[in-house]
Amino acid sequence: MIAAAALAVAGLGTFYAATRQNQQATQGQTSDRTVSISATACEPNEITVPGGRRSFEIVNNSDRPIEWEILNGVLVVAERENIAPGFRVTLAAQLQPGEYQMTCGLLSNPRGTLTVTASDEAAAEASEVTLRKFLGPLSEYRVYLILQGKAALTAAEALQGAIASGNLDEARAAWIAARLPYRRIEPLAYRISDIENNIDPRAAYLEGREADPAFIGYHRIEYGLFDQNSLDGLAPVADRLVADLTLLQDRLKAMPLDPALLASLPGDMATQIAEGQIPQGENAYARNDLYELEASLDGIGKLTDLLRGVLAPVDPALEQEIGKDLDDLRAQLAGLKGPEGYPPYDQVSDAQKTALTEGLTRLSAALGRMQPLIGMN
Repeated sequence: MIAAAALAVAGLGTFYAATRQNQQATQGQTSDRTVSISATACEPNEITVPGGRRSFEIVNNSDRPIEWEILNGVLVVAERENIAPGFRVTLAAQLQPGEYQMTCGLLSNPRGTLTVTASDEAAAEASEVTLRKFLGPLSEYRVYLILQGKAALTAAEALQGAIASGNLDEARAAWIAARLPYRRIEPLAYRISDIENNIDPRAAYLEGREADPAFIGYHRIEYGLFDQNSLDGLAPVADRLVADLTLLQDRLKAMPLDPALLASLPGDMATQIAEGQIPQGENAYARNDLYELEASLDGIGKLTDLLRGVLAPVDPALEQEIGKDLDDLRAQLAGLKGPEGYPPYDQVSDAQKTALTEGLTRLSAALGRMQPLIGMN
């Protein structure tokens, strides 16, 4: 019990430090609007801003960590995760005129409304995109999505079979393998909010936590396999996961890809991991987070390399800097691997987590500097 308490305190310390670091990084930045999140709603619940690049200060006035998203239908335009109680972060997003929704803390809470009006800034930004130079990267990323989406579905079917066979150890190995292709396509998959909330919801964002009926998908299976040490009740969850991944694969094939979306994906994913996953971990029961971080870096790296080809003729120095930031992150992660592979995430020190957060934040910042150079404001 003493050891468990010490680990809990250490985890909270890391979470606090990472959140504090993010708060300090956003201090001094001005925001267009402040949004306070209570236990049940956004305050204000209806916001109107002109189109263009807009920033929002999100304040967590609830007693639980929260996420805040801007949604265009089911697509996530921008997001911040793991905002600790009492803390505030700043989110900046390029917004075109239209009607958007805001998530407000728990997934079951009513959504707010964000109205973006026409502006000269938004019109100028839309006219700057040159499609021709992105045709190759867009086509190549589409192929990557299809291949990795198929791999994710195939791996989930193997997990489904392992659960049906009644072999706990086989099911655990299949679950670990099934997560990796999904993490490679997560930069785009997490933006399809209706499916993502079925595939990958975490208990912390649900009112009833592990007992909540909406706790399904990968993490529900993880909870059963690694925390409950049981296959009981997992067969229908695995069936649903296969069905949702089939739907995701179809949506990824049909989803329009444009230069602005492509340019935003790797930096947004790096920020989401730095702020929402590194402090406390993503997999609370299996603790195989470092293996999944490696897969996430594969997905971020694929996008980054495609964009570097567009950037290199414009700013070769920045292109080299981005490449070095990515290489440094990969080397830093590889340095955590021992003879038997990566350690469980609860054995990763606070200093190591902080270093990973800093590396991801540095890469995200460099990618943000790239966007206006290649025609994205």
